[in-house]
Parts: sequence; C-alpha cells; structure tokens
Amino acid sequence: MDTLGGAEFAPDTTYLDTAACGLLPRRAVTAVQTLAEENATGRRGQGPGGFGTVGAARASFGRLVGVPAERVAVGVAVSVHVGLIAASLPAGAEVLIPEGEFSSVVTPFVVRGDLKVRYAPLDGLADAVRPGTALVACSAVQSADGRITDLVAVRAAAATHGARTLVDASQAAGWLPFEAGAYDYTVTGGFKFLVCPRGTSFLTVTEEAQESLVPLHAGWVAGEDLGASTYGPLGQLAHSARRFDEPVSFLSYHGAERSLALLEEIGVEAIHAHGTALAARFREGLSGLGLEAVPGTSVTVAVPGVGDRQSDLHRAGVDVSVRAGNLRVAFHLYNSAADVDRVLDVLAG
Repeated sequence: MDTLGGAEFAPDTTYLDTAACGLLPRRAVTAVQTLAEENATGRRGQGPGGFGTVGAARASFGRLVGVPAERVAVGVAVSVHVGLIAASLPAGAEVLIPEGEFSSVVTPFVVRGDLKVRYAPLDGLADAVRPGTALVACSAVQSADGRITDLVAVRAAAATHGARTLVDASQAAGWLPFEAGAYDYTVTGGFKFLVCPRGTSFLTVTEEAQESLVPLHAGWVAGEDLGASTYGPLGQLAHSARRFDEPVSFLSYHGAERSLALLEEIGVEAIHAHGTALAARFREGLSGLGLEAVPGTSVTVAVPGVGDRQSDLHRAGVDVSVRAGNLRVAFHLYNSAADVDRVLDVLAG
C-alpha cells in the first residue's frame, strides 16, 4: 500500500504523529522559502505577502469542507476563533461540552466566568442537550483517542432544543469527509491533517450565525474595502465572514495555499480510504499482539496501557504521541503499509 503524497513528502522517520502536527509538502516549503527570501532581499514580488494568496487558501479550505469562501474567516489559532464565539454569548448562556474535550474548545468558555459550562460523556452528548442549552461545542474527532463524534445525532438534538453547534474539525478536516455548512460554527487548525504551516486556522459561520458574532478583533483587514480601511474606524465591515478575520502570518498562508491545493488534487475521499485502511491494518496487528485499541474507524488509533513504549518507538525511529495515557498513532497520506508493520514490529519487541 503505497503513499499518496509521492515526491511531495520525504520523512526521515516512520512519522505517525499527524494528530500532533502534519508534515509540510515540498511545494509549501518552497512557497515559504520564496516569500522569506523576498522579505530578506527586498526583491519585488509578493513583498511582505499577498492577500490574493490568503484568499486562495480561504477558498481552497472552503471547497474541502463544502462551504463557499464567503463563509470562511481566517486566523492563527483555534482558541482565538473559539474565544470570539465565547465572547459573543450572553451572560448565563449554557454551553454543553464533552468530558475530556481539547482545552482550546473548553477554556474560552470557562474563563468568561458568567457562562454555565456543562459536561457530558461523548457517547451521551446528544442525549444531554436540553431546553436552555445555548451551544453544543465538540470536536469531530477526539484528540486524546481518535473517537469520532456522532455529529448527526448532536446536530439533530441541538436543532430540537434551539441550540447552536460549534465543531472543532482540527483532527478531522483533511482526511474525514466533512460538511462544515451543517453546523453554525466550525473551527479548524491547519497544521495537522491539512498539512499547513502552524499559524493557519479557519472559522466557518452560517449566514444566520454571523449575526450572533461581534467582530471584536476587527482590524483593517476586516474592512469591505481594504484600500479605504487603513486609518480611523472602519467605514464598513466586510459583508462576508471576512469581517471575522484576524491579521494573518503571510508566510504561513503562502505555505497553506500550496498545501490545501495538494489535498484538493488528491481528494479527501482518497485520503480517507488510504488512512482508514492503514489504521485497520494496525488495529488487526495490535490484536495479534494481544493489545486492544480504542474501538473505532478513525485514522487516529489510541492504545491504552502502552504509553510507556513511546521511548522505545522513538529510539527505533518511529514518531508517535502519548495523550491521556494512550499511545496515539495517526496515519495520513504520506504513510504506507511498511509504516504500520514497522510500529507493530517495535511493539512486538
């Protein structure tokens, strides 16, 4: 089972840690190096960076998750997007979150101090939505163990009780077919399965939900007419979700535009089929070793009880993570069956 990345990726190790950070394709590295050199020498070109490239990355991400570019805001970190949503909720609003959820989805609501944050088991999240719940916030795929949330059930329960939905797709977008338009808000860090540089993140907002957000960090880039937005208060905010943009790192987005284009060329469906087949091979191999993974069909596989083997794997040139005590292995387009067999060989001793 060959990789899908071809010559775009050339890992020096058996890299199985995309759930922590994805590898950059060569085209993204070249784009960042080119812009950095232009910044260093003053050569005419993109100069400090181009908004056209940022717009291309915005549109490409939108196509990958099934929403128009006008519904996508760009930024630097998921926690900033979540903080904007948290700041826009009325005092006393109830936010329902799964137990053990990634902290960037939790803390912005907690630090408000005047919101009612309630927790429920992931497999009972939909049942825990009740009248008065204002927002259900969860990850599409759990960081700690790769479990996939039943988002269909969560969305239906939220609709029944008039609650909005916020989905963090950081561990899903890029390998799991995902329709962002089905949820009021989605947030996605670009540096994992989207194989973008750090410093890239995306917020999607439905047209209705846009009215609920206050563009608290609106700078000149949030203006409808950038040329007329550099001094004084903005005359007019962007009519699209761009009014929620944060000022971005051009270096990061020049790389992101190339990374996202590559994913579009390959296709999420193909990446999904490739990664889940590798994960299934790994789960089967674990069973043969008498080890039991957290059940599921995710490309991220968590193995309880063997987190202490990370050091053995590292010495053998295999990169994995430990999260919540689990050994966490994540497969992506640049992995192959040989990678699966390598990690199993090390675990077998």
